[in-house]
Parts: sequence; C-alpha cells; structure tokens
Amino acid sequence: MTAPETADETIAALYAEHAIGLARLALIMLGDREAAEDVVQEAFLGLHRRFGGLRDRSKALVYLRSAVLNNARTVLRRRRLPSWFAGTYEPPVWSAESAALLGAERREVMEALHRLPRRQREALVLRYYAELSEEETAQVMGVSRGTVKSTTSRALDALGRLLGNAR
Repeated sequence: MTAPETADETIAALYAEHAIGLARLALIMLGDREAAEDVVQEAFLGLHRRFGGLRDRSKALVYLRSAVLNNARTVLRRRRLPSWFAGTYEPPVWSAESAALLGAERREVMEALHRLPRRQREALVLRYYAELSEEETAQVMGVSRGTVKSTTSRALDALGRLLGNAR
C-alpha cells in the first residue's frame, strides 16, 4: 500500500487509525461521550484547516493529541463558568452501557481519576491509557520530560490515597 499523498488522504488515514483512541482519551478526560466525540471532531477539523501550514507533517498525530487535550480543557473550563442562558452544569452520569462494561473497581478508579487535578489526570491518561512515552506525553502536554515524570509520580501517589492504597 502506498503512503497517502494529499491532505485529505493523510487526514483520512489518521482518522481511520486513531479516531477511536482519541475519542477514548477525550472520554476519560471528560466523562461524557458526546462531548468527547465533539472534541475529537474539532481536532480533526483543526488539523484539516492547518494541514498546509504544518512544518513537519509527520507530527500530525502529536498535533491531534494536543488538540484533543486542549479542546477537552476548554470543555472542562466552560463547564465551570456560569451561564446566563443555561442552568448549572450537571456532570454526566455514566450510561447503563458504560456501567455494564466497567466493573465496580474500574468505576472507582475512574471517579478517583476525575478528582485529580487536571494536569495530573492528563499525565496519567496519556502515559498509561494512551500508552505514550514520557517524551510523547511531554510533547502533547507542552511541558518538559522531567515535568511529566514528577507529575505522573505525584498523580500516582494521589490516586493511591484516593483509592485507599499505598503505592
């Protein structure tokens, strides 16, 4: 199979290979399936708009991961803002389908994960769920590798405390 040549072919190939994983990443960050799907779609639309301006097209996946993370941050930030046009934000309730798929222990971990500070949650999700290396995680988060290491360590300690376990 030959490598995609046009922007549309390249983005379609990235979508086919990574959209589901990016949606899962957003779902873990947001806890809301519809919002997660919207975040991923916005990331791909942003890539399509800016594809011609990318200096290194091999970094398109890094761009997408960063965009998903940034878009998820925006959604979370908007949820905290009062709105004159809508009622207060109610966090999503895990659907019956999600509840059936996730055991009680896994739900407990997910709830504890959502109680962590944003940066710690992002570091854990990128390192252990998305299985990115420290360097890749640093690129996506826009921080140094050392920051990823220390943030991940603090996050694991905090998660252990929230779950009542010693690390």
